Amino acid sequence: MAKIWSKAQIKCALEERGMTLNGLAELKGIEPSLMRHVWNRTVRSAERALAEYLGVPVAELFPDRYPIRRSRILSAENEALIAREKARRAADRSAAA
Repeated sequence: MAKIWSKAQIKCALEERGMTLNGLAELKGIEPSLMRHVWNRTVRSAERALAEYLGVPVAELFPDRYPIRRSRILSAENEALIAREKARRAADRSAAA
């Protein structure tokens, strides 16, 4: 089973190797602000850079973000509800025309 990494463990692993987030961003040609945002939102380039530097799969560092899904917010039920509503509106427009 793969290790589950916390933010603190990732930062500690970087520190043990004498690296900082800003230093890694500079090394990989990534905006430092993007590297800092990796904790709160998906930043694929920063995620890959961290995983490559630490020598672990990116899915191991960020298991909640991988595998990549199309929709992170809508459930299948809500997607169907939206599709039905769109179809109803289209039918109303065509009937009114």
